[in-house]
Amino acid sequence: MAPARSFLWFRRIFLTLLAGFVLVPVYVMVSSSLKPLADVTGEFRWLPSGLTVRPYIDIWSTVPLARYFVNSLIVAGAATVCSVVIAVFAAYAVSRYDFRGKRVFTVTVLSTQMFPGILFLLPLFLLYVNIGNATGIALFGSRGGLILTYLTFSLPFSIWMLIGYFDSVPRDLDEAALVDGCGPLKALLRIVVPAAIPGIVAVAVYAFMTAWGEVLFASVMTNDTTRTLAVGLQAYSTLNDVYWNQIMAASLVVSVPVVAGFLLLQRYLVAGLTAGAVK
Repeated sequence: MAPARSFLWFRRIFLTLLAGFVLVPVYVMVSSSLKPLADVTGEFRWLPSGLTVRPYIDIWSTVPLARYFVNSLIVAGAATVCSVVIAVFAAYAVSRYDFRGKRVFTVTVLSTQMFPGILFLLPLFLLYVNIGNATGIALFGSRGGLILTYLTFSLPFSIWMLIGYFDSVPRDLDEAALVDGCGPLKALLRIVVPAAIPGIVAVAVYAFMTAWGEVLFASVMTNDTTRTLAVGLQAYSTLNDVYWNQIMAASLVVSVPVVAGFLLLQRYLVAGLTAGAVK
């Protein structure tokens, strides 16, 4: 039965308003990034009087954006790899084996997502400082400390999500691999992991996006050398002026890796988030 004409018009109007709500800020950002600073700080015009790519050139010299970019790539990439590797082994153990405290472990892992991140800020700060004073291992102000910090947030959700996905992979595949002479580790790597690629990709995207755009811990746990992009963008605002056109240009440049990765992995991401299909 075809939908009513009134419903079709309502859907069109609603989707048009929704698209405008999403695209108007993007247009303002793009147009502002192509204007001279004087035009951005003055009265806003929907149609720029003049366009320039100078802000995209100046963003690299006004602040050390390249260094911030490298720091973000290293921190987000390492946090993603560690989160995926640990989550795969932990989720496989919970999904395939029965052990004492299994239910307590899963509930504990999921319950960590109930607490806001700011509750962990001071404890982690004191912990890193004390470890540095006692052992000489510099966690505070280092990339390694920031990677460990991001693991505390991405890892619990990654484990919980992969448990559900591994549960949807038939156990017959594991048993067939064991009959063929594979051990548990080889069965995981050669059979289960390829079948769970969509779920693993979804976990990787989540972990990367969590680390890439995080501001609170990056503003406290880093210094001038290890500062990431999310915090480094604040450097375009000085006591004397705010480089709005460069902020908009840098924001677009920062968004490129996340948007490109999302578009490339969209097929796997959708499949991973809708885990439970027949393998």
